[in-house]
Amino acid sequence: MTVLVPGGSLLYRDPVYPFPFNPDLETHSVSGNPPVDRAQTVERRIALVTVITPFLAVIGSIFLFWGHGIGWIDLLAFAGMYIFTGLGVILGFHRFFTHRSFKCVLPMKYLLGIAGCMAAEGPIYFWVACHRRHHQCSDSEGDPHSPHMEEGGLWASIKGAWHAHAGWMFNHAAENYRRLVPDLLRDKDVAFIDRHYFYWLALGLLVPAFAVMAVTQTWWGFLHGLFWGGFIRIFFVHHSTWSVNSICHLFGSSPFATRDESRNNFFCALFTFGEGWHNNHHAFPASSRHGLLWWQFDSGYLLIKALSFLGLTWDLIEPGSEQIEAALRKKAALATEVPEVLPSAEKFTA
Repeated sequence: MTVLVPGGSLLYRDPVYPFPFNPDLETHSVSGNPPVDRAQTVERRIALVTVITPFLAVIGSIFLFWGHGIGWIDLLAFAGMYIFTGLGVILGFHRFFTHRSFKCVLPMKYLLGIAGCMAAEGPIYFWVACHRRHHQCSDSEGDPHSPHMEEGGLWASIKGAWHAHAGWMFNHAAENYRRLVPDLLRDKDVAFIDRHYFYWLALGLLVPAFAVMAVTQTWWGFLHGLFWGGFIRIFFVHHSTWSVNSICHLFGSSPFATRDESRNNFFCALFTFGEGWHNNHHAFPASSRHGLLWWQFDSGYLLIKALSFLGLTWDLIEPGSEQIEAALRKKAALATEVPEVLPSAEKFTA
């Protein structure tokens, strides 16, 4: 069953997190609480390892596999794990756990959560809390990864793009999970998946390594699988999904009127299973369908829809055609609106 977005507002507000932003409640950045400060330090160190390790692995693989070439099994390991873990982030962490844009059977819930953890973008609580706050404060105070927080020239733009892409993780204030993800904290299934995050992360490295080893019957195959299905795959999943935070708030079109700088970007959409239709998403955040126009390919939504025919997903939330058209007309009206001309200052001078 498809659930239409409620029609009370053209720009549907996500019901999962309706609270106004309060920096003293959303984060622990000024708490002075030693346990929180330690947790924040650990979080930033993990972020550093998470960003640097795949990058070093890509560089190292050039020297390690020089002269050996890339075999079909390497490409299969890379593609298979890219699709599996990428969908874990996009369908699982984002559309299911963050926005509740559809419902699914229990095994699918675990599969999406574990696949998302294998992408090495952080546990569910962390990922969802950050993303909900992003929507709540998009491109304004409190947004953890906006590229528009500094004014200036080219250098400010470059700094903003880096901050939105990955830099924000190195100075990120610990989120208040009790306020941002109370629904997930009450969910025992999510708690189990989140608590075993590092086990799933290790599994995401070892599964392709042993799979390639089983095919090649060599330890060299194990190394190929570890790199191509593991570290190199993580590097590309990271930078494709992170590009939604950076590129899709800088370059592209914005057919819908939103209160931020979200953009639709065709190239990002290709590599992120439809996430690149980011302006659409910010206009209708709870929608399971991001490619709202007929030509906007959204493979993530197509998979959710296909699973619904099998009874594995249901109650897909998406806006109706009338709501989409009304929102498009609103943006067109704003674009052609003639601003009011204020009286000349000369009239107020003596």
